[in-house]
Amino acid sequence: MNAVTAATCLLVAGFSYFLFGCDVLLPLLRASVAEPSMPEPGDAPRLSPQGVPYTDLQHIVNADGLHLFCRYWEPAGPPRALVFIAHGAGEHCGPYDEIGQKLKELSLLVFAHDHVGHGQSEGDRMNIKDFQIYIRDSLQHVDLMKSRHPDLPVFIVGHSMGGAISILTACERPSDFAGVVLIAPMVQMNPDSATPFKVFLAKVLNHMLPSLTLGSIESKWVSRDKKQVYVMDVSPLNFHGGMRVSFGMQLMGAAARIEREIPSISWPFLLLHGDADKLCDIRGSRMMHENAQSSDKKITIYEGGYHALHHDLPEVAESVLTEVTSWITERLPATKSPQPQGS
Repeated sequence: MNAVTAATCLLVAGFSYFLFGCDVLLPLLRASVAEPSMPEPGDAPRLSPQGVPYTDLQHIVNADGLHLFCRYWEPAGPPRALVFIAHGAGEHCGPYDEIGQKLKELSLLVFAHDHVGHGQSEGDRMNIKDFQIYIRDSLQHVDLMKSRHPDLPVFIVGHSMGGAISILTACERPSDFAGVVLIAPMVQMNPDSATPFKVFLAKVLNHMLPSLTLGSIESKWVSRDKKQVYVMDVSPLNFHGGMRVSFGMQLMGAAARIEREIPSISWPFLLLHGDADKLCDIRGSRMMHENAQSSDKKITIYEGGYHALHHDLPEVAESVLTEVTSWITERLPATKSPQPQGS
């Protein structure tokens, strides 16, 4: 190993430790540069990363001209509210079907899309030049649904990185949202490892080798339910590669922005977090609950719970589903009872 290679490895090790602490989320380092995506021929039909024409898929086109795959859970009758779901890093909106179906049964219109670079949406896999793109796309989708249902309250449900997206989306337009549900949100990086030296290492590495990839997320820390872990491991729509240094820097920037925004947050929110979560630090949720000025705020800690509480042990997942749906429905406008004839 020459001096340059050794120095690079040390930088990578310092950066990954800074991001998530010790060796939990990024245990293995792969010093390889990701291959650039091939440009799509101009005359070719727009295909999803899985080769499906977007004419056959529900989708929106974002401000950059990228096609984003969408899912909708629409009730049979008139909806009482709109609920946007923001999924986490490396996954897609499909695993939120149970939440979507339950809310649909309660006459809520639920909608979601695969973020840029995720699932069936276009874009470089799990990479983004600016975290704000996720927020911009979320607001675009919300605005589209509001234009169809202008008088309905809007809620957001976000998990992990989707929690960070949800927080910043609501902060951008606080008066637009009736409430935000956050399941193990990414609020801050591991504070024990946020030393000035490690921040310096991260910035240097991002400048030198922004496409360098780090070890992939260990699925065993996502859920205690082995069946759920298996589904995550075999799903072709999940991203199974390593996280790029540049993407890690975007996550760091988002966490720093959230920390600045928290003291001014006044919208209602529900926080759900497992105290055994090794992927998103529970201290971030506690800090948000303590420091946000919202008068309507609640935090529930699940003892022994892992990262994806909605896919954790069956009893935990069921409790989470009940709490999410109850919290949202309790904040819906009261339905008007029909007036008796002759009154």
